[in-house]
Amino acid sequence: MEALKKNGIKVKMLVRDKQTNEIAVVPLPHSWKLLWVFLWERLRIWMTNGFHRQNLFKVDIANSGNDITQFPEFQQADIIHLHWINQGMLSLKGIRKILESGKPIVWTMHDMWPCTGICHHARDCEGYWHDCGNCPYLLKPSKHDLSYNVYQKKKKYLSGHHISYVACSQWMEQQARKSSLLLGQSIVSIPNPINTSIFRPNNKQEARERCILPQDMKLILFGSVKITDKRKGVLYFIDSCRLLAEQHPELKEQIGVVVLGNRSEYMADQLPFKVFPQEFLMDDHIIADIYNSVDLYATPSLEENLPNTIMEAMACGVPCVGFNVGGIPEMIDHLHNGYIADYMSTEDFTNGIYWILNAPDYERMSAEAVRKVQTHYSSRVIAQKYIQIYNKLLGSYD
Repeated sequence: MEALKKNGIKVKMLVRDKQTNEIAVVPLPHSWKLLWVFLWERLRIWMTNGFHRQNLFKVDIANSGNDITQFPEFQQADIIHLHWINQGMLSLKGIRKILESGKPIVWTMHDMWPCTGICHHARDCEGYWHDCGNCPYLLKPSKHDLSYNVYQKKKKYLSGHHISYVACSQWMEQQARKSSLLLGQSIVSIPNPINTSIFRPNNKQEARERCILPQDMKLILFGSVKITDKRKGVLYFIDSCRLLAEQHPELKEQIGVVVLGNRSEYMADQLPFKVFPQEFLMDDHIIADIYNSVDLYATPSLEENLPNTIMEAMACGVPCVGFNVGGIPEMIDHLHNGYIADYMSTEDFTNGIYWILNAPDYERMSAEAVRKVQTHYSSRVIAQKYIQIYNKLLGSYD
């Protein structure tokens, strides 16, 4: 939204939960119904899964949601741009009403849900290529299970309507093109934008002083909204740090780990290095200071689209090491501005950490990381790509 506004586009953003003072962000009216539509969807999934909590938030069925077509922001808009609309924001019926309004629709895919039956990440499952069913996220999968039924509803509601899909990574675009839900639809890849006036290189010593971090250590950053989330690879990070200390015991006193996220204190007893826990933060300026304080960002995620954290770290001149998964290899250029480790290989991830921390051309690598972000992910670059889509759509609807 901010990127578009800076490039002359009038934007209003409709959200379920407003967490900003920005007047262009408009929240849905809070009521018992808003809570109920969220709980009803969770209840349906919970019941279908035999009252087990396993994978409860890894799937969405969009059986309930809000009708936004009656909002003045919707009625006044020339283009409707959908983003992540799950967990009670929009239902499938609500999406159908949006399509039936006749307004041109753009839908940015922040995960795979728009092209699957119910899951946000299909992993190795190929069911969404055709009709879903036998869903690995369900306790008792079958040919005509919940994923199959929701897939058929999506197919029915989307049929006969044009949507311009935007994948946030080339990897996501490739996955989307395999789905029979999106046959005949426009699918392009445009990454998320980043504010390079906030996320930019700053003096490391001053940043460490503001964050109360030591000046005499090499610092690794590991972060996640919830540190214990296994999808973010916390176990691989722990194992890699232990292996690094085992292979290079002289580094035990030279390396520190900054852990950013909820339950960050959990890592204090897990790592062979000194840990500096930081709670989950919302202030971009403070987060930018943390990036500028560290020497390396380690992201052993097992599932990713195009992670903003890598983009933010690179924008601050911090080389990253990540697994060869999702859109990560599109961001990190191996041995050029960071390190791409073999998927789920603790040994190679450890190699990446050691290689970056001891690279003789670290300053060049840091500069290349900044250059990659400025040329590929800056607000101006991304806004122009979306504006081209908008102009094309409005021209075809005139």
